[in-house]
Amino acid sequence: MHGPATIILALLLSIEIPTLFAQTSFFEGKTVRIIVGYPAGTTHDAWARLAAQYMKKHIAGNPDFIVQSMPGAGSLVAANYIYGIAKPDGLTLATFNAALYFEQLIGRKEAQFDWPKMTWIGSSTPATRLFYIRADSPYAGIPELRKAADPPKCGTAGRGSTGYILPKLFEEALGLKLAIVSGYPGGVEVDLAIEKGEIQCNSTSLSVYFGREPFHTWRKKNFVRVLIQTGRTRDSRLPEVPTIFELMDQYKASEESRRLTNVFLDAGRFGSWPIVGPPGVGTDRVKTLRDAFAKAANDPALLAEAKKKQLEVEPIRGEELDLLAKEVMAQPKEVIERLKELLGN
Repeated sequence: MHGPATIILALLLSIEIPTLFAQTSFFEGKTVRIIVGYPAGTTHDAWARLAAQYMKKHIAGNPDFIVQSMPGAGSLVAANYIYGIAKPDGLTLATFNAALYFEQLIGRKEAQFDWPKMTWIGSSTPATRLFYIRADSPYAGIPELRKAADPPKCGTAGRGSTGYILPKLFEEALGLKLAIVSGYPGGVEVDLAIEKGEIQCNSTSLSVYFGREPFHTWRKKNFVRVLIQTGRTRDSRLPEVPTIFELMDQYKASEESRRLTNVFLDAGRFGSWPIVGPPGVGTDRVKTLRDAFAKAANDPALLAEAKKKQLEVEPIRGEELDLLAKEVMAQPKEVIERLKELLGN
């Protein structure tokens, strides 16, 4: 082949080969670390390990991935680490509680991050939450909880977690009376405390409730009773459980309570297991990681393995999370002030 065709081929190769080499040369021989804000054995941990296993297949250079637990303060420790300590080189990622932005919104000094500046890689499964209580509790339903003389204790990892935020929301929007006990390292410890009778209630996601022990056993034994779900419609697996929106209609919640409910539930739009990097990761590396996550989350092998582990997978792209992170922080002053009152700041 001679003449113009040879020149064109040479030009194409001069463009494509260096580009591929640049991608390969950075990640090849490297290790990507995913920090998990909860202890091993949680669904955050399980998802991080599954995502890591398949993301590496879709990154030129085939880097190693390791998963490291960094629990503390309802995963706030991990969020602060990824934002303020981890290098912005694309080699350290994290997954933590998607509701932590409330800590920044209300100005809590422990939140050492700027939510919109995180590098959002991807997430899975928009999170519908539910509220459950031990079946042997004297509080059989919502009417009893609205007039509880001795409120049941609900456990949570920390004040920025959904286990803290949702009971506060139920108090505000539905008039429930609940006592919140903070300080558990993670969901597994909350589960044990419920089994021991130290506490009686908790809030978790549908994906967790239907995705791991002890909930499989609890459902078989009717150990707990689900009283509320936060979706717009009832989940087909819980057809008898009312949504918070139905209950707000029933108990004539105020317009302010309805606005706050929408703000609170925005956390579910980040998905159950967001994966993020520190601010300032280079554009090319962000694209590589986002593309790898998107391909991994749609990989038939990952989906098959997730099904075995009973992890629901509904991918959310990093670009969507990036826009959402900016949106949730743009709250009017009156909403922020009410959040401060509710969350005890």
